[in-house]
Amino acid sequence: MPKNIELLSNFRQSFEEEFYKHSKKVHFKKDTSPFYADDLLEHFYIVLEGKIKTYQFNLKTAKEQTVFIYKRGDMFDIISLLDNKAHEITYEVVEECSLLELPIQKVRYWLENDTTFNKKFFPYLAAQMRHTEELATELTLYDTKDRLINLLIDNVNPEKHFRYNLLNNLSNSEIAKLLGTVRHVIERTLKQLKDDGLIQTGRKNIKINNFQKLLEKTSQMLLK
Repeated sequence: MPKNIELLSNFRQSFEEEFYKHSKKVHFKKDTSPFYADDLLEHFYIVLEGKIKTYQFNLKTAKEQTVFIYKRGDMFDIISLLDNKAHEITYEVVEECSLLELPIQKVRYWLENDTTFNKKFFPYLAAQMRHTEELATELTLYDTKDRLINLLIDNVNPEKHFRYNLLNNLSNSEIAKLLGTVRHVIERTLKQLKDDGLIQTGRKNIKINNFQKLLEKTSQMLLK
C-alpha cells in the first residue's frame, strides 16, 4: 500500500493508520469503463497512478465532452460524496491506472468530524468548481484555437491543478474531447501553431517554443 499520498501530508499518524486500514488498491486497464453511476454511491477513489476521465456523450450528435481527466492525487466522485445521489457521468481509463478505493460512508464521516481532512478536501473541491466554471466559459466564449492555446499554457502552470502536465501522452483525439471539438480540427490548429514557430509536435507530445508569444495571444483573446 502506498505511503506517500499528498492528501495525507501533515496528518496525525493515527488518522493515516485509520485511512489505510479502510482503503484498498485497485487497478484498471486502458480503454475500460470501470464504473457505473451506482458504484460511486458505495466507494470513493483517489488516483495513485495513470489517468481516468469523466465525460458526457450526446447520442444524437456523437459529440463527446471531457469534463475532467483525473491523475495522481485527484479524487472522485465528489458530487456523489456530497449529495448521496448517483452522478450520471461516464468514466473511461485513458492511461492504465491504480486507484485507492475507500468506503464512501467513511469518507463522509471524516468530512463531518475531522477538521484536518476538511482543510485538505475543501480547497480541492474549490479547484474542481473553478475548473468547471472555466471550462463552461471557454466553451461558450472562445473558439477552438483560443481554447487550445489556453490549454497549452495551463499545461505548464502548476497553479492550474486539473490541467498541469495533463497533455503528457495524450492523443489528439483526447485533446479534442477536452476542448469540445474533433480530432481533425485540433490537428489543423496544431499545424497552424507549429507553422508560426510557437510549438513543436511529436508522438503524443507538444513542446512550446515561444511561451511569450503564446501568452500574448491569450491577451489578444481577452480583448476580443
